[in-house]
Amino acid sequence: MGLFDALRDFSLLTWLREERQSRRLILLIVFIALLLDNMLLTVVVPIIPSYLYSVDDEAAQSVRNHSMSPLSPSGTFQSIVSLYDNTTRLTDFSPQMSTASPMTPKHTSVTPPQDKSDCPKADDQLLNENVKVGLLFASKATVQLITNPFIGPLTNRIGYQIPMFAGFCIMFVSTIMFAFSSSYTLLFLARSLQGVGSSCSSVAGMGMLASVYSDDEERGNAIGIALGGLAMGVLVGPPFGSIMYEFVGKTAPFLILAVLAVLDGALQLFVLQPSKVEPETQKGTSLITLMKDPYILIAAGSICFANMAIAMLEPALPIWMMETMCPRKWQLGVAFVPASISYLIGTNIFAVLAHKMGRWLCSLIGMVLVGVSILCVPLAKDIYGLIVPNFGVGFAIGMVDSSMMPIMGYLVDLRHVSVYGSVYAIADVAFCMGFAFGPSAGGAIARSIGFPWLMTIIGVVDILFAPLCFFLRNPPANEEKMAILMDSNCSMKTRSYSTQGSSYQMDDDFDPESPE
Repeated sequence: MGLFDALRDFSLLTWLREERQSRRLILLIVFIALLLDNMLLTVVVPIIPSYLYSVDDEAAQSVRNHSMSPLSPSGTFQSIVSLYDNTTRLTDFSPQMSTASPMTPKHTSVTPPQDKSDCPKADDQLLNENVKVGLLFASKATVQLITNPFIGPLTNRIGYQIPMFAGFCIMFVSTIMFAFSSSYTLLFLARSLQGVGSSCSSVAGMGMLASVYSDDEERGNAIGIALGGLAMGVLVGPPFGSIMYEFVGKTAPFLILAVLAVLDGALQLFVLQPSKVEPETQKGTSLITLMKDPYILIAAGSICFANMAIAMLEPALPIWMMETMCPRKWQLGVAFVPASISYLIGTNIFAVLAHKMGRWLCSLIGMVLVGVSILCVPLAKDIYGLIVPNFGVGFAIGMVDSSMMPIMGYLVDLRHVSVYGSVYAIADVAFCMGFAFGPSAGGAIARSIGFPWLMTIIGVVDILFAPLCFFLRNPPANEEKMAILMDSNCSMKTRSYSTQGSSYQMDDDFDPESPE
C-alpha cells in the first residue's frame, strides 16, 4: 500500500497539477494543437486528388459501360457477362461475337494501368481535378479567413482557454467526417469545418504564448518551438496519409488522428480549465486600427505570399506528377517531405538566429529564396528532381514564419496596447489568405496556362515583395506608447519588455518602485 501511495504522489496528474501554470506546459499544449491541426491539414494532400480522381473515373466508366450496353448483340446472356469479366478470353464468345475478336489486343493493352502503377491519362478529366481539388483545399482557409476577425476580439473578452478547447472539439468532428465521407460535398464540408477549428486553435494559441512570454527574445524562441509543431504536422502529414491510403485505406489515417486529438483535448481540459472566463486586464487596440498599421500589413503580407507558394503547390503538384511522372500513390505525399523537413529545420534555426541577425533581414532573404526555389520546381523530370527545390521552399518559408510571427507581437508592444488576440488574428488571416487564394486560383491557373506558368507567377511575386521587408528594420514607436514606456513609474505597459524573472505570474508581482 505504501508503494501505491508513493506512485500516486508521483503520478502524471500530480505533475500536471504542479505544472498547471507553467509556461512550458502551455507551450506544449500549443505545440500539440498546431501539430495535429497541420497533420489534418496536410494528410489530405496526397489522398484527396487520387481519391477524387478514382471516384470520378469509376463514375465515368460506369456511364461508358451503360452507354455501350445497347450496342451489344441481342443474342445471349453469355455475351453480356463476358464483357464485364476481364479474366475471360474474348475468343470464347459465341459466333455472333466473332467480329469482336480483332478487339482482343486493344482490350488486353488497357489492362496493365489497372495495376498499382497509377498512370492516369492527361485528359480533360484529370485537368478538371485541378479546379475541384483546389476549391476543396481552399475552403478551409476561406472559412478560417472569415472566422479569424471574430475569434481575435473574442479572446480579448473571454480569454484564450475556451476558444482553444473549442478548436479541439471542432477539429475532432472534422476529422471523423473526413474518415467516413465518400462524396465531394461531404469532404468539402469537413474541410470547411476544419477552418473554424483552426481559427480558434491558432489565434488563441499564439495569443496565449505572446501573453505568457513577455520578453521579445523569449517570445521569439517560444513561437519558434510552437511553429516546430506546425512544421512537424506538415512533415508527417503527407507521407503518413499517402502510405496509409496506399496500404490500409482512406479511413485509417483520419481515425488515428481522431484518437490523438482526444488525448490532446484531455490535456487541455485538465490544464487550461476552459470553463473559466479570463478576460484581458486592459482593453486591446481595435482590429481596424491594427489593420491600418503599415508595418503590421508588411509583416502580414510576408506571411501571406510566402505561404501562398506552398499553398499553390499542394493541390497542383500531385496532379502535375500524375500527368508527367506516373508516380505511385505513396510518392504523391513523399514528394512534400523535403519541404516539411526543411521547414522544421528553418523554424528552429531562425527562431534564435533571426533575433540576432535582424528579423527584417531574415524575412527578406526568405522571400527571395522562396521565389527562386518555386521557379525551379517545374524543372524536375522525376520525383528525385523535386528534392532540392522543395527543400528550398520549406526552408525559406520557415525563415519567414519564424521571423514575422514574433514581429507581430513586437509591433503591438511598440506601437499599440499589449493585447495580442487581434494581432495574431491578423497574422492568421494573412496565413489563410495565402491558403485560400493559392489553391483556388492556382488550380484554375494550372488548368488554363499550365503548372510551370503557375510556379513562375508566384515565384516572381515573392521576389518582388521581398524588398518591403526593409521597412521593418527599425519601425517607429507610437509617441504615446513611447512616453509610457519611458515613464519609470508605470509598470502596466512595460510588461512586454521586462526580462526579469520567468514565472507565469511575473508581471502581476512586478513592483514599479523596486530598483532595477
